[in-house]
Amino acid sequence: QVQLVESGGGLVQAGGSLRLSCAASGISFSINAMAWYRQGPGKQRDLVALIRSGGRINYADSVKGRFTISRDNAKNTVSLQMNSLKPEDTTVYYCAAERVGLRYWGSGTQVTVSS
Repeated sequence: QVQLVESGGGLVQAGGSLRLSCAASGISFSINAMAWYRQGPGKQRDLVALIRSGGRINYADSVKGRFTISRDNAKNTVSLQMNSLKPEDTTVYYCAAERVGLRYWGSGTQVTVSS
């Protein structure tokens, strides 16, 4: 069974920081791209950050310079360090494991940024 379990969400004031973590099991972690998505206004899931198996990283323009994605293959974890948080960052964040033909999802963690 594949499991992705997010943690680290919560309530923070604008300008503050949170660190999200995702623990994966049931997959060959090191060969998967790992990503963070967040729920958009239409309940779609928008890519926030992605880190490939070889370490290449992509960020959404809206978070570039504020968020940092990292992975620890030895621990099967991926993290998202979120700094300078804004109220518009408020939503549910999802961890995903991706390879050709497959995407697995975590259940999500709520991030709320107050003014």
